Amino acid sequence: MTAITKPADDTAATTPPGPAGQTKRPPDPRYLALRNFAISISVFNIFGYTLLGFEQPWLWPFLAVATGYTTDLAFETISARVQQRQPRFRGNGVRGLMEYLLPAHITSLACNMLLYANNQFWPVMFAVIVGVSQKHVLQAPIKGRFRHFMNPSNLGISVTLLAFGSWVSIAPPYEFTEWASTYFKLLIPMVILTSGTVINAMLTRKVPLIVGWMGAFAIQAFVRHWIWGVQLNTALGVMTGVAFVLFTNYMVTDPGTSPQSPRAQFMFGSAIAFVYAVLMQFNIVYTLFFATSIVCACRGLGWWGAYLRKRRREQRAGQQAPVAGQSEAVSA
Repeated sequence: MTAITKPADDTAATTPPGPAGQTKRPPDPRYLALRNFAISISVFNIFGYTLLGFEQPWLWPFLAVATGYTTDLAFETISARVQQRQPRFRGNGVRGLMEYLLPAHITSLACNMLLYANNQFWPVMFAVIVGVSQKHVLQAPIKGRFRHFMNPSNLGISVTLLAFGSWVSIAPPYEFTEWASTYFKLLIPMVILTSGTVINAMLTRKVPLIVGWMGAFAIQAFVRHWIWGVQLNTALGVMTGVAFVLFTNYMVTDPGTSPQSPRAQFMFGSAIAFVYAVLMQFNIVYTLFFATSIVCACRGLGWWGAYLRKRRREQRAGQQAPVAGQSEAVSA
C-alpha cells in the first residue's frame, strides 16, 4: 500500500572503513519498512486466499503484480531516457531491481485485495496502472527534488471507483474474516494492529500521524452524533473493522506521501479525518479513500505553491540587484 522514494539528500551515519577501505551505511529504515510492508501484504494475501475468505480469483494477485512490475519498469525507462540518466532499477544487480519493484509490488496487491470487480480483472489492472504510473507524472518540488505526493494504491482505487463505480466496489469487509472461527476473527485485527504498530513505530516513525488520524476520527464521530444525530456506535464502529485497521497501519501511513515531522504528521492525519467527516455529511461513499486522495492532492498543491512563491521572490531579488548596482555607480 505504500511507495517510498529515497531523497537525494538522504545521508546516514557511516561505520569505520572496512577491509577494502570502503565505508558502510546502515540500512535505511524506510527501505526496511518498505520490505516489511511487502512481506506483510504478501503473507496477508496468502492467508486471505487460504484461510480468510478472499473471493477474487487466485490468479489475479499474480496478474496484478505482473501489471505493476511492467508498468513501473516501462515508465521508469521512459523517464530515464527523457531525463538522460540511468534507470533506477539498473546498476545494483538483482537486489537493486527487487528493491526498486517493492513499491509496485505493494500497490498491485493492495489494489487487487481492496477492489471487488466480480469476474472482470481489467478494472483491477486499471487501478494498478494508475497507482504505479502516477509516481512518474504527479510530482511536486519537495525539499529540493521532485517527488510524487499521491498515495499510489489509494489513488488507483479512488480513480477506479470514480470511473467505474457502477460495477466496481470495495471488497466487502466480511471477506477478511469469512472463513475464520470466532476466536480467529478476534485474533486477525489484533495481529494486523500489532505488526503495523511495530513497523510504524520502529521504522516509518508515523505514530504521531496515527494518533492524529484516530484521535480526530473519534472526535468527528462524537461531533456528528451531537450535532447531526448520527448513531454513535455506528460512527465509532468503523474503527473496529479489519479494513480500518489495514487502512490505518498500511495505507494512510505511507512514508513516501506523508509528512516527516511529528507536528506535520499529526496535522496530516487529522486533516484526513476532517475531510472524511465533511464527505460523510454529503453521503459520499468510499469516504476513506477519497478523503486521503483529497488531502494528498492539497499537500502537493501546497508544495507547488511554496515553490512558485520562492521562485518569484528570487526573480524579484535578481531584478533589484542590477538596479541597486546602477544606483551606486551613478552616486560614485
